[in-house]
Amino acid sequence: MRIALNARILQAPRTGIGHYVAELVNALAGEPDVELSLFHGWGWSSSLPEAAMPGYSRLTPLLRQIPGAYQARRWLAQKRFDQGRTQAIDLYHEPSLWPLSFDGPTVITLHDLTHLHYPETQPPARLREIERRLADGVQQAQLILTDSQYIADEAQACFALPAERFVVAPLGVAARFHPREPEAIDAMLKAHGVEMRDYFLCVGTLEPRKNLTLALRAHAQLPEALRQRFPLLIVGMAGWQREHFNDELHQALANGHVCLLGYLPDEQVAQLLAGARALIFPSRYEGFGLPVLEAMASGTPVILTRRSAMPEVAGVAGNYIEPDDPDGLRDAMRRLIDDQTHWQACRKAGLQQARLFSWERCAKITARAYRQAMGG
Repeated sequence: MRIALNARILQAPRTGIGHYVAELVNALAGEPDVELSLFHGWGWSSSLPEAAMPGYSRLTPLLRQIPGAYQARRWLAQKRFDQGRTQAIDLYHEPSLWPLSFDGPTVITLHDLTHLHYPETQPPARLREIERRLADGVQQAQLILTDSQYIADEAQACFALPAERFVVAPLGVAARFHPREPEAIDAMLKAHGVEMRDYFLCVGTLEPRKNLTLALRAHAQLPEALRQRFPLLIVGMAGWQREHFNDELHQALANGHVCLLGYLPDEQVAQLLAGARALIFPSRYEGFGLPVLEAMASGTPVILTRRSAMPEVAGVAGNYIEPDDPDGLRDAMRRLIDDQTHWQACRKAGLQQARLFSWERCAKITARAYRQAMGG
């Protein structure tokens, strides 16, 4: 099967969907009947780009201010897509929201419906483009891949489509996420001023949906001595409307108990996950919640909300809280500090839960969906 996969998102620094594309492409190399051609927005390649396009993070905010930028970029991408192919394509896979036009079988991956639940978290121009394109893209696709059963059920109801149009392909965990000995990550931890198991970690784009203000409020309720011993580290790039929690974030940073690390290389994130006391993931809505899986695979307990698809990922290994309950999050943090037996039980349960997920499994389900969409 000759598959065209839209990898344009890899022009940007890799976050959730970018990691999905990169890991899926690598895992599909193990499927002998799958031959991938990757479309990068400007042309085609058989290999993944090693890094994001230089200056992409600075360019994107500028594009949002230009009227019609999304439509113009899409028009150009469609033109490049049509003209740049050097061989026949059997199927087109769009891994992010809306597909380009293609006259053959199409599979799309629908990761979530954030734009319906939290439209305020999307730039207005992007939201208009999603509203204009997504419904048609869903109808265009022979099959729709989702990361979780929750999103499959939600999308089925939203678009009034039969269940057989959806295929659930749970995400996997990259090899870099695994337990590590203290000496293996000591240098990196010292560079950030922390020690093994003596900090809490948040991983996620700085935007309202991720609900990081809950982590700030709960951490601020810990006794002063515990805040000093167990600082809160936040890893993630700046997102849309991050100013909603700027006041609380600035106050926490000024107190010296919270460290904003920004966007970090993948290996540093993996090391930080392996060394944390716990990952705090208070998001209000996720189509999967990849950092949850990555933390568990690293041997680190997870505190998370029992919302959307996240219980499918964490299972019985999660320490569940409500998204508007800082007291509950504070108590969960205290228990993972004070109760070593509970901490060890969470670590063991998380490692067992993480073994249920792999990119090889995701690729096999995806390749099967390709064959099904082609009528095989």
